[in-house]
Amino acid sequence: MTYRDSAQAVNRPQIAHARRRPRRTPSWWRDVAGVLCWASVLVVIALWVSGRGLQLLASGPADLFTSLGRLSGLVAADLLLVQVFLMARVPMIERSYGQDELARRHRLVGFWSFNLLLVHIALILIGYTLRDHDNLVRETWDVVTTYGGMLLAAAASVALTLVVVTSLRATRKALRYESWHLLHLYAYIGVGLSIPHEIWTGADFTSSRVARLYWWSAYGVALGAIVLFRFALPLWRTLRHGLTVREVVHEAPGVVTVLLGGRGLHRMPVRAGQYFVFRFLDGPGWSRGNPYSLSASPAPDRLRVTAKAAGDGSSRLARLRPGTRVAVEGPYGRLTAERRVTDRVAMFACGIGITPLRALLEELDYRPGDAVLVYRAHSPEDLVFRDELEQLAVRRGITLRYVLGPRQRKRVSWLPESAKAWSDADAMWDLVPGIERYDVYVCGPDQWMDAVCAAALELGLPANQLHQERFSW
Repeated sequence: MTYRDSAQAVNRPQIAHARRRPRRTPSWWRDVAGVLCWASVLVVIALWVSGRGLQLLASGPADLFTSLGRLSGLVAADLLLVQVFLMARVPMIERSYGQDELARRHRLVGFWSFNLLLVHIALILIGYTLRDHDNLVRETWDVVTTYGGMLLAAAASVALTLVVVTSLRATRKALRYESWHLLHLYAYIGVGLSIPHEIWTGADFTSSRVARLYWWSAYGVALGAIVLFRFALPLWRTLRHGLTVREVVHEAPGVVTVLLGGRGLHRMPVRAGQYFVFRFLDGPGWSRGNPYSLSASPAPDRLRVTAKAAGDGSSRLARLRPGTRVAVEGPYGRLTAERRVTDRVAMFACGIGITPLRALLEELDYRPGDAVLVYRAHSPEDLVFRDELEQLAVRRGITLRYVLGPRQRKRVSWLPESAKAWSDADAMWDLVPGIERYDVYVCGPDQWMDAVCAAALELGLPANQLHQERFSW
């Protein structure tokens, strides 16, 4: 295999770095969040049982369909609130799971909620049709136009359908990130529009004091989490730290670095490897946030982000002017020092995926010779931060290896075409012998990351030593 080695200075003394020891996230936070989600579903089922849900199953076809429709609707509503809560950026949950895993769970819960919603609509309409001895079309029209809150519920269903359709993989690929993000906000509209019909016509909501207490509490917690963590906390941090653009640097073709300055950034709970959602207040389009990883270890008076032009938001970075004010949400992400298990570090980066790993290399504690960076790029011109990385390699004793060339066409691999004779695992062992004794951090395109992770696990790397975070939306 052809690769390029950088200079390495394993005999140089390690430079002292003043860093806070990373605060460990209690492992039980994750368990508590999972238990609470499942418990909410069990509570809803218990409320259905207490409302004679089981007895009605044996009361005839009409009651059978109606009762099952009530159950599916209750669980769908509960899962919808769980789905909203998962993406409310609650720090305890975000630090336990990471936004990439939360996004996957959010999508899975969302599809279950939507499918149960469709089942709810179908079963209720069939049950009402059998009860009234009417035809399905006329019964549907009567329900929508005469029952309290049903027109709003129909609008909620349309809004949620739009969210689900735009969440499908094929649809996401056809949309810009900014458009997808805006459309996804319709989920909040769907939740809001669904409440009136539950209050006015939902027997399981109105017939029991315990049910009313549960549902009002659930809606209150979800709304409170959204207001506090999606709006109030970002606004407070934006005003407190007063971030502005200091400098814009063109790193490589289509790659831009933005240096940000602010007040009291040492008080911001951010670590290398994390990212923020940034809104640059420079004119039209400022309201659309875009996620960017830090490309340098955070300093008391500055932050640095680097991005590749891939959409409207990232393309605007090159046109930013010094002094532009910046609104932030975050920090988010678990690709940090606190996940380390061993004393050695191996990092695999591809393309712009170098940004969080470059910051981590600067912040992590390791001895000279105990850190390896494998950097995959199409050509030498595409190596972002090359000078910085080579200076860091000399200063801290990092083994830096570039793996260059066009990607392979006949198989999914993390290696270039020039290394097609090698298996992914053999090449990885050649670059990082004894990789099972390292903490491995991976960042890059999804398919490339899949190939890296598969090769590392094949070589015997324990799963808890493999650290990755997906930034694809």
